[in-house]
Order: sequence, then structure tokens, then C-alpha cells
Amino acid sequence: MATKVIYFTVGGRPEQAEFRSDSELEDVRECFRAAAEAGPNDILKLYNIKGNIVNISPKLEANRPNSRYKLQVVAATCSGPSASELGFDANGMERRLEDLERKILVESGETPPMVYEMRKKVESFREKLESVEHLSWLGLFKDISSGTSTPFWNKNRKARKSVEHCKLVLERFKKMSGVQITEDVRQHLRKPTFDNWQWDDSEMLLLLQQMYVELHLTTKFNIEMPVLQQFLYEVYRHYNQIPFHNFNHAFCVTQMMYGIIWLCEVWDKLSDVEVLTMLTSAVCHDLDHPGYNNAYQVNAKTELALRYNDISPLENHHCAVAFEILEKPDCNIFRNLSVENFRKVREGMIRCILATDMARHNEILGNFKALIPKFDFSNKDHREQVMMILMKVSDISNEARPMDVAEPWIDCLLKEFFNQSDMEKLEGLPVSPFMDREKVTKPSSQTGFIQFVLLPLFEAAACIFPEMQPHIIQPVRNALQYYKDMQVALEEQKKKAHNDGERNGDKGRLISPREKTETQANGHPTRNSKS
Repeated sequence: MATKVIYFTVGGRPEQAEFRSDSELEDVRECFRAAAEAGPNDILKLYNIKGNIVNISPKLEANRPNSRYKLQVVAATCSGPSASELGFDANGMERRLEDLERKILVESGETPPMVYEMRKKVESFREKLESVEHLSWLGLFKDISSGTSTPFWNKNRKARKSVEHCKLVLERFKKMSGVQITEDVRQHLRKPTFDNWQWDDSEMLLLLQQMYVELHLTTKFNIEMPVLQQFLYEVYRHYNQIPFHNFNHAFCVTQMMYGIIWLCEVWDKLSDVEVLTMLTSAVCHDLDHPGYNNAYQVNAKTELALRYNDISPLENHHCAVAFEILEKPDCNIFRNLSVENFRKVREGMIRCILATDMARHNEILGNFKALIPKFDFSNKDHREQVMMILMKVSDISNEARPMDVAEPWIDCLLKEFFNQSDMEKLEGLPVSPFMDREKVTKPSSQTGFIQFVLLPLFEAAACIFPEMQPHIIQPVRNALQYYKDMQVALEEQKKKAHNDGERNGDKGRLISPREKTETQANGHPTRNSKS
């Protein structure tokens, strides 16, 4: 088999790699790792000339010297002398701190905030002193291409992640938690153009951790890093493996919220407690989603619908699961908040997550539009309204992303919709027209949604945050035109196929090229089981 040559730059210097298309995946990865002079625990990413991340695999497209890829180490393992080499005993420091905690707890009945701060400093000290081991088999170069012909979702099949899988992700996350993320990645994470498809679960957990750190929420609210990591892991564990409303979606919603916070400098307009509320609401907003919407829950009289009296059963459930996680001491990122601030965060999270019920869309948007002419950030009710609007914008913001990032999400959403409509038909329940695989196409599902739901919502938000106009609203308008053009092309294709069918003397049925050949050979068409 012929070899192909890949031209790329690393650290500003030109390099080239040569391998065959049937080379082993690990061999190709190791080739690029050697070129970058990267350690076995560093994270590599490869960018094309458009700046998009591409997979490092034997299927990598060959290029020319004038269109080089860019190889970059985006997270490197910390290096340097160990604690023992510097003469420090981190374990001994931790033991002495634990003894001090126990003594204070016995004498005073509670642990003062000062002790939590000391513990945090010791943990931070340990992280700086110890080199960070991290596995070279993290799946960072995972081939994301996959077929979509799997049968519809079986609601009786467990959607939970396996215990073994979760443990592996946690191990990877913790081993990566001390890597230094490059400035390029940090800046990219703040933009609506961020591509989620190029990061695996453990990496996304690391990026969520980075969001809390970058917004200084960990220092402002004394959130210990081990507690934040355990909280994020428990959140990850409670998202199900379903086509759309999964952990990847939760990450994207949180990343868009994070991007809006940076884009609009929201910290100058809302309080730190409100920023913490919005970011955490985004992380938790679809926890334990079963893959079937509220209409199904109500029509099928599910346990959730009965528990919440048919009132936003899913959103109420997401909130309940979030606070069940936060009830665990090792997951409670709010445990050092004052009673008053915790009350504000809890009320705010409930309000934001319940606002994601699309049945309330017109109500929430109408109330917000009425405030726009007199909007005042010093007014508590106005701030609560804008927090709900930003939560809604983030939740349905995929179309604001580049098309190669956004369009796969439409496939995931339609898959989940079709799964539900298939189940509704089997159970004799009402079928939502926008979920019926026999009536819905990708462009038809998007044009109306963008025109009548997304744009009015986003344009209303831009009245308060005009920075959203070029970075979020214009891409959505471009997406609307893209799907309109797709719809026109699809209709023309159907019309042409219909005319071709008539010319073949079989009105109302499309004749495939294969069928034409078989007709000519055998004198009659042969139909397969899909006809």
C-alpha cells in the first residue's frame, strides 16, 4: 500500500511524517508525539489551516507544504523537583492538619473557615510540588466518525453509564487535573465557536473545572478543588447515555454560558453569587434526563409526571437530582457559603433550570420583553429575568456555533426525537408532529425553530447585551439561511426524482439506478425489504 506524507509545523518549525493508511493508530500517534518532543502524559491536538482540530489517525488527509497542519501540546504535565527533593513532607503536613481539625472540632463543635482555607493551601501546595502522572491512553485522539443506523432507543434498557466506565473517567480526570492548559485553549474556551466534538469526557471535566477557576469562583466562595472535582464527577455520572440530552450537551450549554459571561463581561452587571448560580445551573440543567420529553412523561403517566403533578416533571427532576448531589459533603461546592448566599443560589438554580421547560418559553420571553424599555440591573426582579433568559439562550444555542460543530447536534436531537415518536406509536400515545420520522426532515425541523424561537429569544437578549449581535445572533441568521437553502435543494431533488419516476412509467414511486439496471436485465423490477 502506498504511503502518504503529512506536512505540519510544531513549535514554529516545519516537520513531515510519512506512514501508510493501514498503519496502527498507536504508531501514528507516537510519530506525532515524537515530533512534538512531548512526554507520554502530555495532551496533543492537531489543527488544520482553518484552525479546526482534526483527529490524529491513519485516516488523516494528506496535504501539501503550503497547507501544513499545526501540532500543539495543549496541556503539559507539570515537571520539576518533587516535594521530597525540596525537603518538604506534604503527607506529614496533611496529617498535622487533620489532627488540628479533629482537635478544633472536638473543642468547638464545628470547623472554622480558616481550617478549610489551610487545607486548601496544603492541597494547592502539594499539587505544585508533585509532578502529575497522567495516562497516555486517554482516548484523546478518538475517531469520532460513527454510523447512525442503530435501532431506536429502548427505554427499558439501562441508560446509565457502567461503574467501570465512570471509574476510568474519574481516574483520568484526577490524573489530568494538574496539567497546565495553554493560553490558546483558555481563550478558545471563552468563545461561542468552541468545538466540543474534539474533547473526551475526562477532558471536558477538566475544562469545566477550568471555568470555575477562571471566573475566580473557587477563591471567592472557598470551593476546595477536591470537592469541585467530586461534584463535577457526580454530575457526569448522573447524565445518561442518550442521543442528545447527555453530558456532552450539558458541557456545551455550560461552555456557552461561560462564553457569554466573558463576551458580555457579565461579572460587571450581575453579582458573584448570580454568576455562580448561572454556571452551576448550566452544568446541572438536564441531570438524569431519560431521553423522553415532558409530553411523553405526562401522556405515559410516568413516575416523574405523577410525582410533579404534570408540572415541568423533567425540569423539577433535574433540580432535585442536582441538590441530591450537593447534599453529599464531598460534593457540596456551596458548603462554605453563608446561609443567605446558599438560599440565593438554591432559589436561583431552581428558577433557571425550570426556565428551560420550553412549554414556558412564550411566558418567560414575553415577561422579559416587557422589561426591556425600562431594564435596570439594580432591580433584583430584572436580574432574575435576565438570568433565566441567558440560561435559555445557552440551552438552545447550538446554531450559534460553526456549522461543522452545530449540525451533528441536529442529528443527535432528531435521533432522540425519532426514538420517542417510535415509542409513542408502539404505546398508542399521541405523537408530536415535529418528532415523527415520517414527517420531519433536518431543514424542516430547523427553519421554523430558528425563525420563530431562537432569533426572537436571542434578539431580545441582545437588547441588554449588544455584544451578542455579531458573535451569536449573526451565526444563527446564517444557519437559518443554510437550512432554507437545504430545504429548497431537497424540494428540487424530490421534484426531479418524481419527474424521473413518471418518465420511467411508475408514477408516485422513485426508481433507483440499481432498479433501472435490474429492470433492463430481468424485465421486471426487484424490490428489497426497504422499498
